[in-house]
Amino acid sequence: MGKPSPSEKLRSQIDREALDLGFDVCRVTKAKLPEEIAARLNIMVAKKRHGSMNWLETTLARRGSPEAMWDGAKSAIILCMNYAPDYDPLQTLKQADRATISVYARNRDYHELVKGKLKQLAGKLAKWSASEVKVFVDTAPLMEKPLAAQAGIGWQGKHTNLVSTKLGSWFFLGVILSAAELETDDPGEESCGSCQACLDICPTNAFPAPFQLDARRCISYLTIEHAGPIDLEFRAQMGNRIYGCDDCLAVCPWNKFAYEASEAKLIAREDLKTPELAQLLLLDDAAFRKFFSGSPIKRIGRDRFIRNVLIATGNSKLEKLIPKAAAHLADENPIIRGAAIWALSQLCSKQEFQNFRDQNIVSESDEHVLEEWNRK
Repeated sequence: MGKPSPSEKLRSQIDREALDLGFDVCRVTKAKLPEEIAARLNIMVAKKRHGSMNWLETTLARRGSPEAMWDGAKSAIILCMNYAPDYDPLQTLKQADRATISVYARNRDYHELVKGKLKQLAGKLAKWSASEVKVFVDTAPLMEKPLAAQAGIGWQGKHTNLVSTKLGSWFFLGVILSAAELETDDPGEESCGSCQACLDICPTNAFPAPFQLDARRCISYLTIEHAGPIDLEFRAQMGNRIYGCDDCLAVCPWNKFAYEASEAKLIAREDLKTPELAQLLLLDDAAFRKFFSGSPIKRIGRDRFIRNVLIATGNSKLEKLIPKAAAHLADENPIIRGAAIWALSQLCSKQEFQNFRDQNIVSESDEHVLEEWNRK
């Protein structure tokens, strides 16, 4: 066996450092995506399936391929960090008095964790290659999933999320773009076959066709990205999901290869595995910020969070939660007042509900709030 070439040596250094930093997979591809990737995104936006995520529309031109965002990019290093749970993440869906939080959000904010490690690797890569580098973790106009598929991490399944034969569905992606020409890997192959478990389980039918997503119907979008009242059509289907939704990820048969996360900051906090709705309803802004300090949940703010918890409360059908739901009729935010009214409409008899309205706790000058009162 001959002496490794400089490019082979550099690639070996990258792989070794990535594993030392705690990444589970490291693959490399060219910093260029085929035109069909941008075309599919353009179609999604043209059909308004991105909902209120206006940043997708405003960054379309730069989002289509990495070199459109940075013309000096030559290579893309894709890093994976496993966050798989060692328990059934959907177990709380049947517990009416509990809330279900997406697995990825049950501990520290992955953006900070992954980005910190990426910066360490990028710093060494810049030194080794004498080339400029940039790091990204889900916060720039970069198509991480198509890049990861092109690098051979896995493939985008029928639910549009990335699937790996090594990690299943439970992993975060981080990207380092480099001005250096690096040794690249072969792309992944789509291996869903005839399975459509992810499509069948979706509570809100958010997939108009395999490999297509209408974010406006997705519970993750509704509970995290959407700021206004949640359409009546989706409230019952949300169940007790108060932040994100893991249904389509959890049923993927490729998860049989997943293994428990080793990074301590990604292992679920005990108090976020099965949190009680009754306790979450008590959180004011200060308590919310303290309880979710360092968590990605903090990003949506207390008002959007309580809106979600109130919808879960209404779906619980538990009369014991009536007083705690009613307390939010006096909230300053009309979105919360409206969600409280809906929750009470699900928990109370018609007469009890009318009694709350007769008390004139909520000003009927707010059109949205008045609409909620008039539903029942």
